[in-house]
Amino acid sequence: MRRFEFVEGTSSKFWQPEVQGNVFIVTFGRIGTAGQRKEKGFPDAAAAQREYEKKVAEKVREGYVEVTDGAAAPAPAAAPVAPPKPQLPGRVPAATVTPESLKAAADALAGLRARLGWRSWEVTSRARNARRALRALGGVDPTAHAELSSTFDALMARVVVAPKEGRLPLRHALGLLSELDVAAYSRAVALWRKAYEPGSLAAVSSVESLGVPELSLRLSLLLAERPGMKGSASEEGWAKRWSVLRPHVEEKLTESGGSLSDWVKGVNAGSDTQLAGRLARLGA
Repeated sequence: MRRFEFVEGTSSKFWQPEVQGNVFIVTFGRIGTAGQRKEKGFPDAAAAQREYEKKVAEKVREGYVEVTDGAAAPAPAAAPVAPPKPQLPGRVPAATVTPESLKAAADALAGLRARLGWRSWEVTSRARNARRALRALGGVDPTAHAELSSTFDALMARVVVAPKEGRLPLRHALGLLSELDVAAYSRAVALWRKAYEPGSLAAVSSVESLGVPELSLRLSLLLAERPGMKGSASEEGWAKRWSVLRPHVEEKLTESGGSLSDWVKGVNAGSDTQLAGRLARLGA
């Protein structure tokens, strides 16, 4: 049976409620005495229980404190639950790698490599074909497949050669990397870092400060893209992808004590007006 007491000044009282069937019973009086007992009948047990709960609430408001042996302490207020963090959508749909799809990807990469240094529309067409072929592999790491590894590494090395030697445009290289495991991007950046001069690949070097390869890959791809050019996403498509990526980038920058606007201001686009335009869109 629950017991409540009120001790204040000259008052020293107890109050004990209980329900038996459809009868509400209360025993009350001065502490140290047997007290008085009162009973009140109700149409049913549910009504008696409601009366019990109402009277208990009234006594608590009046200052009575429950002293029942084993009475549970009031539960602490629940801590606010943080909303779940948004998750980055997957880049590449899952796929089963087959000998045929590996050969198709290897052939497409070789075809792109053979066209480097040709007219830009031909390079773009080959890059688009290679990207589709890589996507069919479901995000593999090229180093896991001998058919791809050497050709792919050779293509990545062409990003930092002189234009007359058949350079692979950065936007095409990042497009290929976006269809693969992020480890391929990390290796490519390490390779490029040894060769490029400061500012020559600002779209890549500027995002390394994020410290998260997956974010860096996606953001560098957005910075390197040229919406409106043949083979590139539309301006609307670019903006949609940035709206998905933006909260993740801002969260990471905030964690390191920075902000998106400060980060954008710190990127040196040099004479690259296209990159400057993309940076302006990031901060818009």
